[in-house]
Amino acid sequence: MKSLGGNGSSGRLSMEENEDEETSRLAISTFQAREEEIERKKMEVKERVELQLGRAEEETRRLAQIWEELEALSDPNRKELANVRKKIDMVNRELKPLGLGCQKKEKEYKEALESFNEKNKEKAQLVTTMMELLTESERLRMQKLEELSKNIELSH
Repeated sequence: MKSLGGNGSSGRLSMEENEDEETSRLAISTFQAREEEIERKKMEVKERVELQLGRAEEETRRLAQIWEELEALSDPNRKELANVRKKIDMVNRELKPLGLGCQKKEKEYKEALESFNEKNKEKAQLVTTMMELLTESERLRMQKLEELSKNIELSH
């Protein structure tokens, strides 16, 4: 009987060992499945973050370009205006001695007055040209600002 009882208890040990081994395998399998799920979710979150970073970088580049355009926004007729202003200054400098010459010299009055009137006409034409250039310049800059403003509104 001892040998039968011995077999019975050793059979139970073997079944308990099998159950323990099975429980261990199940625990390890469950742990591995959870780790894989965590890793999969981690990768999903990482991909979403990278996608968001890409969008943010693209938006940053677009806004930087708009900023550069705003910074570079200057008067397109600046050189022409400078030349016209110089000519106006030159004409103004020429007008002063001509006006004085008219008062001092009665004999040269007609010639000086004629030259004076021509220079005033030239000045008026230059001022008209300058005003037209300024008006056009303002119109172009306002168009560009409206365009840039629309670009900013489109991003929101």
